[in-house]
Amino acid sequence: MTNTTVTSSRRVWDPLVRIFHWSLVTCVLLNLFVVDDGETLHQWLGYVAVAWVGVRAVWGFTGPRHARFADFFPTPSRLRQHLSALARGEPEHHWGHNPLGGLMVLTLMVFVLLIGLTGWMQTLDAFWGMEWVQDLHEGLAEWLMPLVGLHAAAALIMGRIERTRLIKAMFTGTKERY
Repeated sequence: MTNTTVTSSRRVWDPLVRIFHWSLVTCVLLNLFVVDDGETLHQWLGYVAVAWVGVRAVWGFTGPRHARFADFFPTPSRLRQHLSALARGEPEHHWGHNPLGGLMVLTLMVFVLLIGLTGWMQTLDAFWGMEWVQDLHEGLAEWLMPLVGLHAAAALIMGRIERTRLIKAMFTGTKERY
C-alpha cells in the first residue's frame, strides 16, 4: 500500500493556465464529436482553440513563474538529465512541468495552431478545393488525439513515479507531493 500523506504542496498552476487547459480540452473533445460538415460550430471551436493557444503563448512570457516557458522549456540538456534520472530510478522533482511535460505542452500547442491554420486555409480562395490542405488538416487532427491520450497517460504515470497529484493540481492549482 502506498503512503498518500501529503508531505509538501505548492500553488503551481494559476487560474489562467487551468482555464486554458480545460477550455482547450473542451474545444478538442467537442470538435471530435461535432458533425456539422466543417461548418459553423466546428470552425468557431477551432478559432476559440487557436485564440486560447495565443493567450497561453503570451502568458508563457508574462505569466507567473511556472506558467513561463523558461521554467519548463525542454532543452536537450534538460531532457537528457530528466531521462537519465528516470532510467536510474531517481526521478527529479519539478514543481512545474518536467522537461517531457514541457515538450508535450509545446507539441500540443503547435498541433492546435497547425490544425487551426490549415482549417482557416480551407476557407480562402487561394486554397479552396486543394485536397492536400484538407488532408493535412485531417491528418494533424488524427495525430492530435493519440498525443492527447499520451499526455493524459503520462500525467497519470508520472504522477505515480514522481509521487505528485498531477491531475488534481490541474483542477486546484496546487501540486501536492506524497
